[in-house]
Amino acid sequence: MRLLTLSKLPLAALLLLSQLSMAQQPGTDGVDMADQLRADGKIWVVVAVIAAVFAGIIVYLIRLDRQVSQLEKDVRGAALKKSDVPLS
Repeated sequence: MRLLTLSKLPLAALLLLSQLSMAQQPGTDGVDMADQLRADGKIWVVVAVIAAVFAGIIVYLIRLDRQVSQLEKDVRGAALKKSDVPLS
């Protein structure tokens, strides 16, 4: 167990140092592409597309949950029917 912890130490140090070097990159005042989209009024198209994708994922997950619940109910019912059969 101690060997596993020691092998993770260099990796953790590398990740920490890489984060420090990335944090020193010069920053810009804003994202030029986002500023241009806002200026053209096209940012709302981007927001609408993201909202549509998010809504589609939510609808898919709800339908999937209902289908899984129905399958669980069917399996539970089949198991109960199997246990109700008398042994002859």
